[in-house]
Amino acid sequence: MLICVNQDQFLEEIDKMNPKNLSINDYIYDLPDEKIAKYPLQKRDESKLLIYKSGVITESFYKDVATKIPANSLLIFNNTKVVEARLLFEKNTGSIIEIFCLEPSEVYTDITTAMLQKESVQWKCLVGGAKKWKEEALNKYLLGDDCVLSAKKIEKRNDYFLIEFSWSKESLSFAEVLHLAGEIPLPPYLNRDVEQNDKETYQTVYAKQDGSVAAPTAGLHFTNEIFTSLKNKNIDKNFVTLHVGAGTFKPVKADTMDEHEMHAEFIDVSIALIEKIISKLDEKIIAVGTTSLRTIESLYWLGVKVSQQFKIESKQLTIEQWDCYELPQNIDTKIALEALVNWMKKNDLKRIITKTQIIIAPGYTLRIANGLITNFHQPKSTLLLLVAAIVGDDWRNIYNYALENEYRFLSYGDGSLLWA
Repeated sequence: MLICVNQDQFLEEIDKMNPKNLSINDYIYDLPDEKIAKYPLQKRDESKLLIYKSGVITESFYKDVATKIPANSLLIFNNTKVVEARLLFEKNTGSIIEIFCLEPSEVYTDITTAMLQKESVQWKCLVGGAKKWKEEALNKYLLGDDCVLSAKKIEKRNDYFLIEFSWSKESLSFAEVLHLAGEIPLPPYLNRDVEQNDKETYQTVYAKQDGSVAAPTAGLHFTNEIFTSLKNKNIDKNFVTLHVGAGTFKPVKADTMDEHEMHAEFIDVSIALIEKIISKLDEKIIAVGTTSLRTIESLYWLGVKVSQQFKIESKQLTIEQWDCYELPQNIDTKIALEALVNWMKKNDLKRIITKTQIIIAPGYTLRIANGLITNFHQPKSTLLLLVAAIVGDDWRNIYNYALENEYRFLSYGDGSLLWA
């Protein structure tokens, strides 16, 4: 039988499949405020866990997650630590200037280096009440009169200020200064003030590397008891670091994704973990959180770049927004990761520290992960696009099911295990 296809219609359908042409308005659902979890459960691991596999939805709890994952699997967590990035300075007039620390100046190679600076550091910041802040330095006392933190505007850039912080106690690192002077920046959709318990509950039990302004929230549900149950089933775990920026809360306002600039974030991965991933490619690899997923999928594309240009320099080896759709698509995962390992060994690197701007959206094919553990995300968000890239149009069924069955949404809410 000869089937005639209108070429214009065919090309139009192909064009729609390009993630650049996705309309964010196709990823909207109604999220009532009462469905947003304003506080966590008293016991982290008693949060509900929706499980999706091959179109079928079942229910469980995080405390039983080991029973839902095959033995010999590898779980990858993000061990970033939320820093007290919100600083409030009071002027002599009594008005308050709020400084929100986004990420370090580009003069530092990575966030850890910037966090360990003594005496002074330059940071990219949002400033609330900027019009009230003229040229004078702002001062905040950390330890009575023993230590003074000062903030000085260096310059105004497109959508942030470059601020120089300096402090009088030279033994303190900037991470320690933030701990003393700052507040945990809760997600804006919680619409409440920070409380004392948030310092503990808005942090994973395995948080280690200072640098995030938001928690990798899928990991908030994990406890030492869960880790024991995973170990007892011979389910391996390992850690990457992706420092979550404020861009994770940035809504998509553009009509199509081509017009939306994805936020870039620092990642830090050891060569040992990359070798571990290579050894586990025939098993199940599950990313705990969208940040872990973006990190390990970025590793594949870093390997693709290296396989194409083995002499590439470290500072050039980054992942930009559309790289994973424009780079060669036919390179085997193992070959790409081995190329990255060989490049790291050639450059005497034990860890790869770089930036990724990867956007995972419908049309993307997972290269490393077989599954994702994640919370329920906001409408019209890049995180929802990421979920749809894994489960396709079934994301609507999943979210409708969660809404109808009393699941709690967003950072402090329940979660899901999504099999690709």
